[in-house]
Amino acid sequence: MSLQKSVKSAGGERSEQDNASICSSVTTQPDRHGFFGGAQYSPEPKRTLSPSTILKREQKWLRMLNNWEAFMSKNYKKVRERCRKGIPASVRPKAWLYLCGGQLLLEKHPDEYEELLKAPGDPKCMEDIRKDLHRQFPYHEMFIREEGLGQQELFCVLKAYSVLNPKVGYFQAQAPVAAFLLMHMPAVQAFWCLVSISDKYLNGYYNPGLEVLQRDGDILHALLRRTAPAVHRHLGKHRVEPVLYATEWFLCALTRTLPWDSLLRVWDCFLCEGVKVLFKAALVILAGALGPAKVRKRACGLCETLEVLRHPPDAVLAEDYLMYHMQRLNLTEEDFEFEHQRQTAKRRAMANRSGS
Repeated sequence: MSLQKSVKSAGGERSEQDNASICSSVTTQPDRHGFFGGAQYSPEPKRTLSPSTILKREQKWLRMLNNWEAFMSKNYKKVRERCRKGIPASVRPKAWLYLCGGQLLLEKHPDEYEELLKAPGDPKCMEDIRKDLHRQFPYHEMFIREEGLGQQELFCVLKAYSVLNPKVGYFQAQAPVAAFLLMHMPAVQAFWCLVSISDKYLNGYYNPGLEVLQRDGDILHALLRRTAPAVHRHLGKHRVEPVLYATEWFLCALTRTLPWDSLLRVWDCFLCEGVKVLFKAALVILAGALGPAKVRKRACGLCETLEVLRHPPDAVLAEDYLMYHMQRLNLTEEDFEFEHQRQTAKRRAMANRSGS
């Protein structure tokens, strides 16, 4: 599969098999997240904490949000600890807005979103955005109606970003990220969160050439050698490059990969700790999907291995499994920084050799 095809699939293309499975599971009643069907549909009730525990966590989060600058500057470890436990649903939208810096951007530019919407926008970007609207969570109550309010707001958020950052314009993988944000907050807040995520958390991912994405794929592969050597050897043996399986994971920040409860928990950590959380989730998925020797034996080639990684076991993607194993990975900040510097230097040397 080429890099171009990998990127296109990250933006919203579905296989016939995926469409068939979605169509066979449509219901007349939405689940607790607002889905009427599709891969994200969760009909069973979630096992919850006791009401008293939820109330205590909500109160702790409200105190933090009311003293946000002090907590982030003097007690960041406490913020991180509470994000890893899971942000209460009632405060999650506000917490995400503060965690990613969207609130600061909104306060600094209170009227800019509306001004950006008044601009005509690049005609090609506007056309591409309209083509992709119906592909974003089409079985969610917010986006199920063609040209409904959800799709209209999604168009506005993506248009505003394309006007704000014409160098990027519109990148397909931004659409599911923006749609995911819109499910949790008003459009103006979703816009500034998208700006922060695109320009800070995933900085360079949406630039032409995708060099940053390819570098981070190499970092992921190097880290895998430490966390799951057998899986690392298997991928190397069959020449399964990270760009073939991890493109959608990174570009869409796992919004098109994880079950909804798992995705919410991962994003609680992602917006607090940054892109390394996506690396950790990817490492757990790789180890969980290809860790068993019998699975690697069956995945006896490139195509077979990719098929396993496109459909990881449900148990591996489950909230408790994913969060538990992400936090138990034996990786330090120094490990991430070392591989970042090593892969950056390696690419710089290659560029110098090709340019000489």
